[in-house]
Amino acid sequence: MNDWLHALLALGDRRQPAVLVTVAEVAGSAPREPGAKMLVAGHGQFDTIGGGHLELRACELAREMLASGESRRLERFPLGPGLGQCCGGVVHLAFERIDARVLPAFRLLQARWRQRDDTWRLVALDQERAPLMLGGAGRPLEGMAMPPLRPDAARATHLLRDEHGRRWLADACRAHRPHLLLFGAGHVGAAIVRALADLPCHVTWVDEREDLFPPATPANTLLEATDTPEAVISAAAPGASYLVMTHSHALDQRLCEAILRRGDAGWFGLIGSRTKRLQFEHRLRERGIDPQRLAEMTCPIGLPGIRGKQPAVIAASVAAQLLQIWEAQHTRAGDTTLLNTMQH
Repeated sequence: MNDWLHALLALGDRRQPAVLVTVAEVAGSAPREPGAKMLVAGHGQFDTIGGGHLELRACELAREMLASGESRRLERFPLGPGLGQCCGGVVHLAFERIDARVLPAFRLLQARWRQRDDTWRLVALDQERAPLMLGGAGRPLEGMAMPPLRPDAARATHLLRDEHGRRWLADACRAHRPHLLLFGAGHVGAAIVRALADLPCHVTWVDEREDLFPPATPANTLLEATDTPEAVISAAAPGASYLVMTHSHALDQRLCEAILRRGDAGWFGLIGSRTKRLQFEHRLRERGIDPQRLAEMTCPIGLPGIRGKQPAVIAASVAAQLLQIWEAQHTRAGDTTLLNTMQH
């Protein structure tokens, strides 16, 4: 989900110029939502604003900016009459040339995303100045100047005008909401981490065997090597998702008990067969777990009808199951879709 940011920082470290293209506003039907981004470099692009003629034209304009040295641009695209696309809406795209001056702001953004903190970027489209970085409530972050105007915190990315009529991009860089605590660094756990790498979520990957973790992990994954995994459960925020698949049935049972005693899991899955489920239900009832709580445990995991037991097959099935769960949770919370509530 953040390929554009990783590419931006990598190109910036090599002092290679690029242009960041952001969907600033949308009227009617459009390929992507406000906040969607694409990074255009001299010989490539990263992420997408929806493809088609719109994206082709955006790449052309971005490369014109790379050639001319222009730093900011805002363009309006009527998709039907102007580009011949079936969507038929109107898309406003903001173009920002990336140079060394703005890299600290994007490094700060990356750090805040990893901590699951929402951020606003306030970008002057008619002036030469670095973006202002604001917290989720619209207040300036430490070391940042007071903004000349405040974004509408209830909206997604949008355009603003200050008292002098100058245009600003209020870019809502919201952190991924779903958080999965994954217990077990075996083959299936590793496959699930890979399957979730580009999806809008955070993963805390827990195992006592530190040597089993791969040398490199996705940007949305934090490693927790600990011999007290129950403490990780105790520290989790309400509504988190849990997936238990350790090397030990005894450890699995302890973790299941700790999760069920909390009573506030957004979703809880246990790898295993129906036979394992029946055994665990019996043991957990003996441990005083309410039978109604046991109904909250998903076991077996994965979408019905997918029976393959290869790690990659299980991972694909579980990733799809989690997306369904997270979409439903955000719909119940009043949001339209999972992707519209995530960082763009």
